[in-house]
Amino acid sequence: MTIRGAAYIVGAFEHPTRFAPDKSHAQLHAEVAAGAIADAGLSKADIDGYFCSGDAPGGLQSLLNYLNLEVRHVDSTDIGGVSPIVQVAHAAEAIALGKCNVALITLAGRPKADDVRTGTTPRIRHAAAPDVQWEYPYAIPTAVSYALAAQRHMYEFGTTSEQLAWIKVAASHHAQHNPNAVLRDVVTVEDVVNSPMVADPLHRLDCCVISDGGGAVIVARPEIARKLNRPLVRVLGAGETTKHQAGGKIDLTYTGAARTGPIAFAEAGVAVSDIKYVSLYDSFTITVLLQLEDLGFCAKGKGGAFVADGNLISGVGRLPFNTDGGGLCNNHPANRGGITKIIEAVRQLRGEAHPAVQVANCDLALVHGTGGQLATRHGSGTLILERE
Repeated sequence: MTIRGAAYIVGAFEHPTRFAPDKSHAQLHAEVAAGAIADAGLSKADIDGYFCSGDAPGGLQSLLNYLNLEVRHVDSTDIGGVSPIVQVAHAAEAIALGKCNVALITLAGRPKADDVRTGTTPRIRHAAAPDVQWEYPYAIPTAVSYALAAQRHMYEFGTTSEQLAWIKVAASHHAQHNPNAVLRDVVTVEDVVNSPMVADPLHRLDCCVISDGGGAVIVARPEIARKLNRPLVRVLGAGETTKHQAGGKIDLTYTGAARTGPIAFAEAGVAVSDIKYVSLYDSFTITVLLQLEDLGFCAKGKGGAFVADGNLISGVGRLPFNTDGGGLCNNHPANRGGITKIIEAVRQLRGEAHPAVQVANCDLALVHGTGGQLATRHGSGTLILERE
């Protein structure tokens, strides 16, 4: 079975808030759901499939109850921040199999209001997990996990902090046009490398922001999509995997994108050179660089040179990325950025991105996410979308 052309993204909504002490987690989910339904021109009664992940307060059943949705298909896949990206593919699969017609996917949270220091404090997972028992004594924070991968890439390939900084510079050039972005000031390479060190070699400005908010998308059957008064964004291909420690044979220089990219391109029937825009998970600058290499936009070890000199800036470089400012500048709701990557790709394909960053003739976009810990285990998902 293939999902190529089996479904369309017909609704997308990003919550404008970045700090929500006056809203509950469930309320944020409800508000993004309502926004996506309105964007699609549908009603709540049209939703017959619901998808959420680990950010759902109380889990899927509690949120279904809160949203008062009557559905016939559900999915609560949780592989970290990439979950909504793989759930678009799962929704397309469910639609192709006749399990549902209109699927709603939500992600929301309020880590900023809850003062969650995600990156610099140890993340304690389930104590009974077989791998956690070996890692627990070291209490590794998220930033350290990503810094290990950055250090290894620098050692193997000579990548520099200045090259990583160009990723933040590009994001800041885009975020200046986003009135909702947490960080709207354009920064320079010098600003990034002179910002405080968080986990060597990652500086503060190599890290994503922490924000409240969320987003939602709606995936629908083709015949339903064609009846709606919205530009058609077709799901062409997808790939998903998890990368783990492989019995101790760890190579920190690649991500799960090395597996999911070829799968997604093969299903979509397009080549890397066809892609006009990319939404890439940007928890840290090193995350973007590794994903670009693993997806085939440049050779392994050449990511530093590829991202330098503004090559990721819309209207300037060869490959515009994260034109909303991404997680590095715009938002990272619920400490999970997958949903916002989908939403900005949909904006680009619809021609609804900010005029200053809209990619000309954007008819093919790639969305990729990495969720979890880069140095230990993470989920990966790739989506290829087309404007019809």
